[in-house]
Amino acid sequence: MSYVDEVLERVIAKNPAEPEFHQAAKEVLNSLRPVIEANEELYRKEALLERLTEPDRQFKFRVPWVDDKGQVQVNTGYRVQFNNSIGPYKGGLRLHPSVNLGIIKFLGFEQIFKNSLTGLPIGGGKGGSDFDPKGKSDREVMAFCQSFMTELCKYIGADTDVPAGDIGTGAREIGYMFGQFKKIRGTYEGVLTGKGLSYGGSLARTEATGYGLLYLTEEMLKCNGHDLKGKTVCVSGSGNVAIYATQKAHQLGAKVVTVSDSTGWVYDPEGIDVALLKEVKEVKRARLTEYAAARPSAEYHEGRGVWTVKCDVALPCATQNELLLDDAKALVANGCIAVAEGANMPTTLEATEYLQQNKVLFAPGKAANAGGVATSALEMSQNSERLSWTFEEVDSKLQGIMVNIFHNLDDAAKRYGKEGDYVAGANIAGFEKVAEAMIAQGVC
Repeated sequence: MSYVDEVLERVIAKNPAEPEFHQAAKEVLNSLRPVIEANEELYRKEALLERLTEPDRQFKFRVPWVDDKGQVQVNTGYRVQFNNSIGPYKGGLRLHPSVNLGIIKFLGFEQIFKNSLTGLPIGGGKGGSDFDPKGKSDREVMAFCQSFMTELCKYIGADTDVPAGDIGTGAREIGYMFGQFKKIRGTYEGVLTGKGLSYGGSLARTEATGYGLLYLTEEMLKCNGHDLKGKTVCVSGSGNVAIYATQKAHQLGAKVVTVSDSTGWVYDPEGIDVALLKEVKEVKRARLTEYAAARPSAEYHEGRGVWTVKCDVALPCATQNELLLDDAKALVANGCIAVAEGANMPTTLEATEYLQQNKVLFAPGKAANAGGVATSALEMSQNSERLSWTFEEVDSKLQGIMVNIFHNLDDAAKRYGKEGDYVAGANIAGFEKVAEAMIAQGVC
């Protein structure tokens, strides 16, 4: 049995009932086979893959808080510190009812390679809770965030572990958490990113993941003889990533015709109205039915269906495993030329393989959605220097990082005879830097 197969077997046996983590490990390690086979003796001796797939540490803790009726509620909090060989742990905090240890581990494992790809000194981690901020009052959200940070603050710090936002964790939640950290620890430090501009946040952080997705997609298309301008784009999701991906796509001359949420989706042949979408989702925190009601050109549909719409480019920006094999078949049948992941692992392994087999350009999330964490690292730099850069400075650095990510993964794929396989290229490019650092630092 090969070293890769041995480690995958061990990962599945040691981490039962964690299918998302199994999926992430399979996707990464299978695509790394040529690198590992070329260095198998060294990597076996160093137990490199065993160390890579085992988190440095993982925390699970109780989060009690009081709701507006005076009832005590209890949620579960998590933080997985996966690998800090190239820098402090860095990764978001997801607040969603679906959160469990397996999902946090899959996200933290992906974060190792995503953070490495940015070229910035940040390691991989992730955290969150099964708390659902939807429908909660500001006071209830504050009560949860303060309780959550009361425990989490024991394990994080500006040079140790720097969490950020993620699904369910926006500027409001980060603000409450930062205030509690500061109160308990008595220090004012860049321990969280995604902060408000008045207390150490970075301009362009809100836009970063969506904008970065489009910068990489544009470069991928250009390097394969296509132009983003004039293309029809389907986007899933209607959160932060989807909104700003839509905005940047329009700025670059493409037309986005779909968005979705957990109950349905909208098709707008005239192009999604970004201002209206922001009003519905960021201000009213409402469903897309309100977008359709206010926009005569829009059609609202219940359930799933975004990927049945004819498009040139597909950008899944909602959540993991949302783009299935049948969706991939529909995209191919409708002439889609490129898929770039705005969310973390939104495409199933079967769908990814089908898209690649049918010559659809495919950019994996660990590369395509790295703009958020890249800008978080830029926020860390500004905090360390006690400076604040302009929007244009941050946006320019972000664009340069995303273009470099594409060329690094393209070069890595070519070096191992996998030209055009950007999944393998991203994993190889991210892995090589981490592996070199781990070996250099000894067994630790």
